Amino acid sequence: MNQQTRHNPTLFDLLGRCWQRPAPVASLAFDRQGGSVAFATLDGMIALAPVAEAEGPEGRIRISSDLGQMRILPRTKPPAPLTALMLREGETPLVVPFHQGGFLVATGEGAVKRVSAQGELTDDLYRLGRPILALDHAMQSGVTAVSDSEELCLLDQAAAVIARARPSHPAMTLLKFSPDGRLLAGLSDDKLVIMARDEDLSVQSSVTLPSLPTCLHWNARADRIACGLMVGGFSLVDVPLSRTDTVLDFPAPVHGLGWGAGGELVASGAYRIAAWRMGQGAAREALVTGPSGLILVEAVAPHPKRDLIAAGYADGRIVVARLGARDELLVRAFGGKITALAWSPDGQHLAVGDAEGQAALITFPPQLFK
Repeated sequence: MNQQTRHNPTLFDLLGRCWQRPAPVASLAFDRQGGSVAFATLDGMIALAPVAEAEGPEGRIRISSDLGQMRILPRTKPPAPLTALMLREGETPLVVPFHQGGFLVATGEGAVKRVSAQGELTDDLYRLGRPILALDHAMQSGVTAVSDSEELCLLDQAAAVIARARPSHPAMTLLKFSPDGRLLAGLSDDKLVIMARDEDLSVQSSVTLPSLPTCLHWNARADRIACGLMVGGFSLVDVPLSRTDTVLDFPAPVHGLGWGAGGELVASGAYRIAAWRMGQGAAREALVTGPSGLILVEAVAPHPKRDLIAAGYADGRIVVARLGARDELLVRAFGGKITALAWSPDGQHLAVGDAEGQAALITFPPQLFK
């Protein structure tokens, strides 16, 4: 089998760098500049990979002189190993990009630390003393939001507390700043809470969702929030109007959502890539994207600049499709269930994590999507 793979490399073999981790990949994040990616695993580790490589696919492209066909030569060397750090054994770390480069990480021991792109770990920037449940960082202002079982804090660039709140509702388990950094959204049990970034973290609105939420994503204009739901579907919240529109009847929980470069909404949890073009109010137009099948889509990642969607399936398949088109590019044919998927800021690299512990970074040459 190894000999056959060597003679007949797949597209994934040619474009991807792969590393085997000892535990499933829970999440991943690119740093602000897109120069490195961090994979967080269920055993309490993070592993960092540089995006740049000596044998990128663009340098291995050859064009035949007779037919003008493009082919990509295999790499001659294995990828450089990841830089791995154990943060707290058995507790999945929270990882977010930091505005000055590298990442912020938090674990169940209650500390927020900074990790450089090279894997250098700082002393505690801040310590709550209780397990941290949620973490986010606003790139524009450098403000960090951190929540434990009792309180929610905002930290400035010097890690000093600038706001503190003890919400009357249960603890926040997920936090996301709006793209402009003015608002902070949090999930607490079945509620979506939207707060102003002021010293009191004043609540602007609170929305009760029809089931427990799985994720939340702001759109680029910061006027809509999409929340995935455990009971198959999602809720779409109009922030200025505090109006909620819910789409149900998905066959599985919606663990993955994303907003496309043109404002389209894309969701996992179905047997094909589910996508809509959003209009005014609750208006939306379904975009039939990719073929329908028998395997659930587990993760989706809209391209940051083009009308492309990457999707990962329960059987490990990875595809890239154009919004509103039925054709798709098969990138990986099988493997562990896809658990994490994200494009780099420039849209050239796709990071992948799966339930069998494989971490991968796929680099797409521009010629592939002409």
